[in-house]
Amino acid sequence: MSTCQLVYYRVKYNSASKKDLAFYDAPKGAQVEKMFDSIAGQYDLLNHTLSFGIDYYWRKKGISALKDVRPEKILDVAAGTGDLALLAYRLLQPEHILCIDISEKMMQIGRKKIAMTGLSGKIEFEWQDCMQLKSADQTFDAAMTAFGIRNFENLDKGLQEILRTLRPGGKLIILELSSPEYFPMKQAYQLYSRIIIPFIGRIVSGNKPAYNYLPRSVAAFPQGHRMKSILEKNGFCNVQYTKLTFGICTLYSAYRR
Repeated sequence: MSTCQLVYYRVKYNSASKKDLAFYDAPKGAQVEKMFDSIAGQYDLLNHTLSFGIDYYWRKKGISALKDVRPEKILDVAAGTGDLALLAYRLLQPEHILCIDISEKMMQIGRKKIAMTGLSGKIEFEWQDCMQLKSADQTFDAAMTAFGIRNFENLDKGLQEILRTLRPGGKLIILELSSPEYFPMKQAYQLYSRIIIPFIGRIVSGNKPAYNYLPRSVAAFPQGHRMKSILEKNGFCNVQYTKLTFGICTLYSAYRR
């Protein structure tokens, strides 16, 4: 659940407390800052715990999809604490990875992790809104985002900005959570995402709205062929997608012409 100008689906639940409703009613920027700053310290632990460690496999699968373009300069959008960037550097050995996010506390943790590996000159963090990227046109050979694209305030605008900063022939990979379609995984995932994830997330992080938001944001986000069509509409070509782990995660790949 990495960040990038996050949008909350403003649904007020009958069972929500006054505190929760106040959270959902706050301006979007305040929601983003409050939520991710509050869970930053437990973010990595919860990611690995709630996915039973499968998130590492998903990231590796996504990064491997970039090998064909042999990227030297990579943009990591909604980079969070830098797990994707660290793995990308290890597997691809690019010249430089720019990690952007809007949560300073998440990036603080990421910078410490990068410093511990001695890669501060190779992987850098910068506060940026993905709706208005600071990078010049055709800067990057590849772009990637893991579990953050469903949080874009404006999906079309965010994708257009990523496309703008890719060189011709550059590649984008997206990893995003998705909803399984078939029995029995569909029913099992609904139970796990609606009950167990919010419960564990609340206990470990102390932030109930953040982990109530997660399954609802997944359900609301366009998936599969719909997402493929959105990527094509925004100028990407050769768009493909692969469902991973019974459809719990989907890997999208696309190129700039």
